[in-house]
This record gives sequence, structure tokens and C-alpha cells, in this order.
Amino acid sequence: MSTNNNNNNTTSNTTAPVAEAASNNGRQQQQPKPPSPKFPLKSDSLKEGAKLSPCGTYYINPPPTDRQVRLYCDGIYDLFHFGHARALEQAKKSFSNVYLMVGCCNDQDTHKYKGRTVLTDEERYESLKHCRWVDEVIPDAPWVINQEFLDKHRIDYVCHDDIPYASAGGIKDVYEFVKAQGRFLPTQRTEGISTSDLITRIVSDYDNYLRRNFERGISAKELNISFLKEKELVFQKQMANFKSNLSKNLKDARGNIITEIGDLKREFHEMLGFWDGRRKEFIRGFNSLFDNQTVHPPPSQAPSSSNSSEPSSPVRKNLKISSS
Repeated sequence: MSTNNNNNNTTSNTTAPVAEAASNNGRQQQQPKPPSPKFPLKSDSLKEGAKLSPCGTYYINPPPTDRQVRLYCDGIYDLFHFGHARALEQAKKSFSNVYLMVGCCNDQDTHKYKGRTVLTDEERYESLKHCRWVDEVIPDAPWVINQEFLDKHRIDYVCHDDIPYASAGGIKDVYEFVKAQGRFLPTQRTEGISTSDLITRIVSDYDNYLRRNFERGISAKELNISFLKEKELVFQKQMANFKSNLSKNLKDARGNIITEIGDLKREFHEMLGFWDGRRKEFIRGFNSLFDNQTVHPPPSQAPSSSNSSEPSSPVRKNLKISSS
């Protein structure tokens, strides 16, 4: 990384003319605007060997080597989640020997400047105490830190994401004076998780969570719902039970029908087998009726006395079937 002198030279070089001839057709190509002259932030508190931050807008002092590095994080920490824990982990692992202090604002300031919280300040303090990365919790932390606070707690670095945070009174970035002293250490936010996201999930699925707690025995008064809403929840529960029972009964009935159809198919096949056997027995019995039959020749007839041209009547064969 560059030293202070090198960075000063770099800054001065970037203020060169911003336009030059771009092609033979005479058009000029616009160059990006140089950084504002006030960046990188600097003050007399910068130490020898300070390095430029990744974003290039401030310097970071080298850490002390003869003692623990005292780091400070602050925030609301409502509904403490793994995004909070990861930010504190980053701070704790910034150097090999770190003492991490975490400031948490009280309810009065938080409700005034940001809005209602789910947990009380005491509950938020207690949540932080159980985080493995935290060495000390500072309750009633100031909404905006100042130089007196830094000196009182002998803070070497303030750890936070480096997005500018505005405040009342026209302050564009409450950490600007810390950055100018080289005492700001940036951390990365965890995408996809925040207290606002958690609250949004609950609110978007409000009825399901409300019914869930109501079914667990929490009263309508505790849930802060009206009489009509309570009756609506009762009706929804009854409908849910009805649907569940109906689905179960239909499933059972379907299973019974399938079982009965299987039984009928089995009985039908058994019946076919039975009648097939009876058919064969009947055929054998019917054939046996003709096994011992006797055929008798027809009786002889006398010749006709007249030479009639009419044909004689046919002779019938008398068959005598003897029974066996």
C-alpha cells in the first residue's frame, strides 16, 4: 500500500485535465471525474504507516503491537441474528489480539430515532452478552459517538460497514471524524438477513403465526386482537380441522375401496376357477351319456304292389338308446 506522500502525489495527478483527443474525427472522450479534493480523509491523528482503505476515501492507522487492540462496534441488535454475529466475528478476527467492546443503544433513543423494537434494551444487552466474540457490552451507548466517548473507552478502531450514515443536524456521515483519524475499520454486511427482513417475514405471514399462537393457548387479549378477529381464528381452526378430517376420511375410504376391489377381483378369479372346473365336469358327464348308445337297423318293407310314380316315403331310423 502507498504511504501518505505517495497518496498525496496520486491525488494531485488525478486532477489533470479530464478531456483529450479520442479519435481522428475530432471528438473528445470524457474521462471519469476525479475524487473530491477532501478525500482521502486526513487529520493530525493519522499515524506513520497509515494505509489507504479499500474504498480509497480514508486511511487506516497501523494497530498497536505492545497491547491488545481495543475495537468498538455499535448498533441496535434487535432480534439478534447470525448477520450480527458475523459482523462481530469479523471485528474480533481483524487482529490476533483483540478486545471487542459492543455498544447497544437504549429504547428511548432507538424508538425516537429509528422506531419500535421487538426486544427491550435489557433483552438486547443480554443477547449480546451471550455472543462468543464479545468481550464487553456497553449499555446505553450514544446514538452518535464523539471524541470524548472514544477517549473514555480508549478505542483504537470503530468497526462498522463503511456506508455513510447520516444523522440529525445535517451530519452526512457520523463516522467521518473517526475515518479522518485513521481509526475506522470497515466490516462487511451479510446479505439476505436483517432484523427488518425477519419482521417482514412475520408480518407477511401474520395470520398463520397469529393462528399458531392462538391455538397454543395465548389469549386474544395477549395477542391484542379484536373480538371479531378471535372468532375468525376460531372459525379458521374449525375449517382446518374439517378439511383435515375430510382428507383423512377420503384417504381411508380410498384405501378401503381399493382393498374391497382387490377382494372382489380375487373372489371373481376364484369363481371363474370353480365354474371352469364345473364346466369340465359337465362336459365329461354329458359325453358319458353317449358312450353306450345302440343303433338298430330300420325294419324291412314289402315291395309296392303298384308301379306308382310317386316316391315312397322315407324310412325313419329308429334309434334305441340304452341307458347305462
